[in-house]
Amino acid sequence: MERLKGIAMIIFGSMFWGATGPMMEWMLDETAMTADFMLAIRLIIAGIFILSIIALQKKSIFSIWKSKYWSTQLIIFSIVGMAGLQYTFVKSIEVSNAIIATLLQFLAPIFIIVYTSIIFKALPARSQVIGIAGTLFGLFLLLTNGSVSSLLVSGEALIWGLFLGFTYAFYTLYPARLMAEVGVIVIIGWGMIVSGLIFTVKAKLWKSDEWVLLLDPNLVLLIIAMSIFGSLAYILFLTSLKYITPVETSILSSFEPLTTMAISVVWLGSILYKWQYFGILLMLLFITYLSIAGTKKSNSTNV
Repeated sequence: MERLKGIAMIIFGSMFWGATGPMMEWMLDETAMTADFMLAIRLIIAGIFILSIIALQKKSIFSIWKSKYWSTQLIIFSIVGMAGLQYTFVKSIEVSNAIIATLLQFLAPIFIIVYTSIIFKALPARSQVIGIAGTLFGLFLLLTNGSVSSLLVSGEALIWGLFLGFTYAFYTLYPARLMAEVGVIVIIGWGMIVSGLIFTVKAKLWKSDEWVLLLDPNLVLLIIAMSIFGSLAYILFLTSLKYITPVETSILSSFEPLTTMAISVVWLGSILYKWQYFGILLMLLFITYLSIAGTKKSNSTNV
């Protein structure tokens, strides 16, 4: 029963996060709202929502600020990991679309493998090389529809996609000790608020003309929905790890790009071609293969 609970959590969590991409794309394309304004509002609402849930459970949410060392780690994570990931994700959507951006973040395992290879001064395992090659070939098909002469996204989109993969890898690796010491959900909540405050300053919210956009109740509801969906996605994803293995989590996370793709095609009218669909399938298969191979390698090392 608990395993089924974990499976349900990761599926719904992935679908919630997958749904936020098309929402952001629509907001950026159909309204005058900027990425900075949207991120500031969304992250602060989401952070308050998450910390409120913890506070209602009578758990401390302010203890991290009593330690200079851990609070410094939190700020670094918030700036590079949380704010960096959110900004590069939104910019990738802005210069391409939600489908491309969602899949480009799946390049993160490649950055992680390269990083660990440099740190441990060892070449990647053969299985990892195969996984990387397969993922990159899938990405090639996604971006070109199988034709070397045609690139279906701009060079700017590729650059933001690389930054997206890097920040997602940093977001995954950097806070491990911090989360173990303080608690995962507390770090996510404060990370959202701190990064939201960064975008508040960047967008100069106190004198922004964009507040008038929030007179539209439909737009307000969409922002609230994005904030709640994003918060629930984090909570469900992290909680699912108590009940299922990381490999199962990786496989079931494929519901994220599938959800993004379905909503984008139906709601936004996005068009994908035959070889792009095949590229998406290859990327999902080889990212899953990378996760499985990485777990097996880790287990053999620990024996």
